[in-house]
Amino acid sequence: MNVKIGDILEMKKPHPCKGKNFLVLRSGMDFKLRCITCNHDFMSKRSKIEKNIKKIIRPEPNNLEE
Repeated sequence: MNVKIGDILEMKKPHPCKGKNFLVLRSGMDFKLRCITCNHDFMSKRSKIEKNIKKIIRPEPNNLEE
């Protein structure tokens, strides 16, 4: 899976605060994620996170054409 820093992951299972969206802070053999609802940071294995991804939301690049 092609997950990049700055992507927002919508997961199948919610965080204990009931939030399902997480911001990717670090990627490699493991991920460092931040819950968007409660701002809690945590690290987890890449294989575990990739199994639970429902959707990847990528921020659109800003076009400065004027």
